This record gives sequence, C-alpha cells and structure tokens, in this order.
Amino acid sequence: MTTSKNNGIGLVSLGCAKNLVDSEVLIKQLEYSKFRIVFEPKTLHHIDTVIVNTCGFIGDAKKESIDIILHYAEAKRTGKIQRLFLMGCLTERYRHELAIEIPEADGIFGVNQLPEIVREIGGEYRTKLLGERKITTPPHYAYLKIAEGCDRTCSFCAIPSIRGPHKSRPIGEIVSEAKYLAETGVKELLVISQDTTFYGIDLYGRRRLADLLNNLAEIKAIQWIRLHYTYPHAFPFDVLDVIRDHPNICNYIDIPLQHISNHILRSMKRGMSGNKSRELIERIRNTIPRVAIRTTFITGYPGESENDFNELCQFVEASEFERMGVFTYSHEEGTPAYQLKDNLPEKIKLKRQAHLMQLQEQISLKHNQKLVGKEINVLIDREENEFWVGRSEADSPEVDQEIFVRKTGNPIHPGTFYTVHITEANHFDLLGEIPV
Repeated sequence: MTTSKNNGIGLVSLGCAKNLVDSEVLIKQLEYSKFRIVFEPKTLHHIDTVIVNTCGFIGDAKKESIDIILHYAEAKRTGKIQRLFLMGCLTERYRHELAIEIPEADGIFGVNQLPEIVREIGGEYRTKLLGERKITTPPHYAYLKIAEGCDRTCSFCAIPSIRGPHKSRPIGEIVSEAKYLAETGVKELLVISQDTTFYGIDLYGRRRLADLLNNLAEIKAIQWIRLHYTYPHAFPFDVLDVIRDHPNICNYIDIPLQHISNHILRSMKRGMSGNKSRELIERIRNTIPRVAIRTTFITGYPGESENDFNELCQFVEASEFERMGVFTYSHEEGTPAYQLKDNLPEKIKLKRQAHLMQLQEQISLKHNQKLVGKEINVLIDREENEFWVGRSEADSPEVDQEIFVRKTGNPIHPGTFYTVHITEANHFDLLGEIPV
C-alpha cells in the first residue's frame, strides 16, 4: 500500500530541537517528492499516513512517545489512517520491543535512516537537498545542528548509545546551510548538537567551534547567533573571545553543569570537579560582559546525600545564574548509572527539584527587577491576546523567559527587532512597551 499524494502525511515531532531538525529535513525531502505534509496535525482529515519522530532520552519523554504511538496505532486499527511509521531515538533504542508491541507500525526506523523512510513512503531521497529544510519554527529563527552523536561517557545519559559517536559536519557545509536559512528570512540561529564544544576534533584534529562561529558571524542577515549545549569539561576558551567580539553573537551560553558536589560529579563521569566548575563560570563572566548563563541540574542522582544537595543549593544561590532548569534523575537502561541503586524516592527527587526552582525564582526576579526602567532590544515572536510576545538576547525560545509588550496603535511585526522600555518585572517574565 502506498501513500496517496492527494492526501497528506502527518508528521509528529517529539523531544529536543535536534530531533526537530531531523523532522524538518524529512519534510523537505517528502515535499520534493510531491507529498503534502501536515506538521503536528490537529485532525486526521485528509491524512492517510502518520510518521512519529520519537524521543527516548528519559522516562517522561519515553512515556509521551509511547502514548502518542498508541494513539495513532488505534487510529490505524479503526481505519482513520492507512499507514503508520515510527522513527527517532525511542525506535533506535527499543526497535525490537516496538516491533513486537506495535504490530500496527508499517515501518520502524532509527535516527540515521531518513533515506530509507523517504523511499519506504514512496518518495525519492535527493542528496542535492542536503542542508535544506522546511522550517517549522516561526520563520525568523531556526536551529542549526553542527554535529551528530556524542563521545562523552556521562553515567546518566543514553544519548551516545542512541545517536552514536560524535560526528562533526564540515564548516563549509554548515555555513552553506546557514546562508540558505538566512535567505529564507531567518534572523536568529540557535547552534546545537549533543556537545557543541567538541566540534571539529574528529574532522580537523582540534576544537574549531570558535572558527565556525567566526564564519557564521560574517553572514550579515543573521542578527543573533545563540550557542547551546556547551560541555564544561575542557571548555574551549577561545569561544568566549569570539562571543565577546562579535555583536551578532548573543552574550548567552547554555552550559549544563548537572551538579557541583565532587562526589556526584565523579559518579556522573563529568570530568569536572566542583572547584573547576566554579572557576569556569567565573572566567565566562569575566570575559563576556553582561553574559547570560543558562545551566541545568539533576536532582536525585543515585547516592545524592543531603550534604550533596545542600552544596548544590548553596552554589545556585551564590552563582545567581540568569537562566536555569532542573530535572529529576531518570534511571535509564544501558547507561553506566543503571548499575547503581536508584535509591532516592521520586517524592524526594521532586521535592529537591522544586526547592532549587524556588531558589531560582527569587534569583530570576532579582535579575529582572534590575531591568525595570531600561530599554532593551527585543525580537518579537508572536501575538498573544493584548500583548506582543518576544525575547531578549538572554532568552532562547521555548526554554527561557519572555517579554510581553503592550499593544498600542502602532503596527508590530513578528520577526522584527524593537527597542522595548521595561515597565514591570515578574519572576520569569518582563512587561514593557515600545517608546513612542
């Protein structure tokens, strides 16, 4: 049975931005084969095929993927769709189990099988489209994936076993894609991979993230370049100078520290001590004026004592990170930490998570209150009720705070930068207005 090109293919993309880029590449390939693609379909009207790009990183993500798969398996059983295909991290990790448990699936593919998916659906995979994507984010920003896989051995993480070893893309190929995105109207590039600071070692024998950023900064149509997923161990300090010296590279670094206790960091196999982490944060702040540091932490890792957690709380209070997220530990098969006893009850993990976020709430409010009365550059993302909603250079989409701009009689256009006068600060949001 083949998919009718008169009907549509529904594509559901779950998980992280790196997964979303894979979905965008797939959409472009299928559109060139004349299929009609409906991204994140609200209904199954005029859709006869569904593709689910799954996430399999941690427990909550796996549950969401399974729930979505079961929903569309039921749709196939009841004749609402004709074909169902599964792809992504969950399928890479549990392909055999899914083949048994989801007999409704017409094809199950891993993370590096886009050509096979396109051909199975009835299309032609075109290598000449490499670097071209169908942007599913608002058209003024896009994610730019610079590498695949990961060579790190963090004890809690299943990504290396899912995505394979680190594989950098050539600088020329990445810059060509960035220019293509700029030509489509993209003004903000969000640089991503499993570990952006490892970029270049496999291709060039040394870290070349700084060189890549220098090249991207030369694309004049790109007004913001934002760096994500930097790994703290062996951080390439030349990157800090590049961020500082280029006005179109945001004074923003996403650097997941995960913990500060030496005991926990050793067990996590992070390659960092607590003091090294403190020194790194200090050097970042000293090199880049007004930098916004985003980090994440894990609570409830096996063996995390009250003393370990208290040290983490003290570190968060002292560091006053501009942006922060907290996850509870997920005990994942196939990871080194799976051999440890998952000894903390979920309620303790959640309690510690909530406590850290309460600390961050007050830190964030303190940072925001300093902006009241000031004017900042804001990129407008969308309209929402009586507000236009945008972000500053300290805020990445989806994960960071937003700025709500009161509507006036003047026209505002999403995807455009405006000077905004900040009038009010909340814990995780700002309110403002565009000066007359």
